[in-house]
Amino acid sequence: MSVRVVVGGAVFDRGRLLAARRSAPPDLAGRWELPGGKAEPGETPQQTLVRELREELGVEVEPLEPLPGEWALKPGYVLRVWTAALRSGEPRPLEDHDELRWLPPDRVDEVDWLDEDRPAVAEAVRRLRADAAEAVGGTAAAQTTGGTGAGEAAGGGGGAGPRTP
Repeated sequence: MSVRVVVGGAVFDRGRLLAARRSAPPDLAGRWELPGGKAEPGETPQQTLVRELREELGVEVEPLEPLPGEWALKPGYVLRVWTAALRSGEPRPLEDHDELRWLPPDRVDEVDWLDEDRPAVAEAVRRLRADAAEAVGGTAAAQTTGGTGAGEAAGGGGGAGPRTP
């Protein structure tokens, strides 16, 4: 039996993680996930992520790197998560979602994540916090050496979310 890949996106913008609340199917409705969807034949994970987030949220993202691990969904499907940076657009719930939230690392536990997403969300938060610490350290170092610290903060991180195939 072949396994279909579902690509989730841990989308970062200004130190926050994007969470999407499912509106369907009924058994997932009301729970939160990292947005994404099924890879089409011949599509790379990066292409899948860009296409799915354009269709579901109306945004353009830049895939950054895969998070370690994969998570079993329903039989025949596996979730893999990539970090991504928001490049253009304001996310809107166009398909399969009824609400979106940008969550800073200290508020990610305020939503009821799908169980399969939790490990990826934890890794995404770890990366967001590391990026924030690096940005603060880089700014302090730049000030000490006479630099401006501009451009020191790099976005990045990852999260996972179960997708309904």
